[in-house]
Amino acid sequence: MQDQEILELYETRNENAIRETQRKYGSIFMRIAMHVLGIKEDAEECVSESMFKLWNAIPPAKPAIFEAFAVTVVRRTALTEFQRQRRAMRGGGEMTVAADELSEVLRAPDDVEAQADAGVVQEAIRTFLDGLKPEQRRIFMQRYWYFLSVAEIAEEMGISESKVKVTLMRTRNKLKDYLEQEDLL
Repeated sequence: MQDQEILELYETRNENAIRETQRKYGSIFMRIAMHVLGIKEDAEECVSESMFKLWNAIPPAKPAIFEAFAVTVVRRTALTEFQRQRRAMRGGGEMTVAADELSEVLRAPDDVEAQADAGVVQEAIRTFLDGLKPEQRRIFMQRYWYFLSVAEIAEEMGISESKVKVTLMRTRNKLKDYLEQEDLL
């Protein structure tokens, strides 16, 4: 079923919208939640809660790109749950590893001024990503948005793990240089 058809199900409050969303995107949702939360039961609960949030959000929301909207709901739900639990991710949780990788590039919003600058930084990152080659952007987004492991990115893209690591390192360095040039670091 196409995304537009799924959106129409939500608009008409047809419960098949949930089933079709789960059928089409359930594995992606689960993978994102697992990378953030690390525990299958927590991830399943997160996906379930996200489906409820989608049901309540559409309508009134009318997302132009349903997949991006839905993934954002799942990602935010998982991150909120992770923060709520306040537990250390053991066993190499990908969200923690990815956050550590980016910590050397992005400063933490520890004061009011930094928090106010967050919107400016987000826009600068969006502009930076738009300027990347498609492969670099895809690798960067898979790592830092979807929290995929280096091995998973390599497998999905049919490239070596070494190439993924090097691309991520170079892209982080370019991002740092770009943010410094924009006087945002």
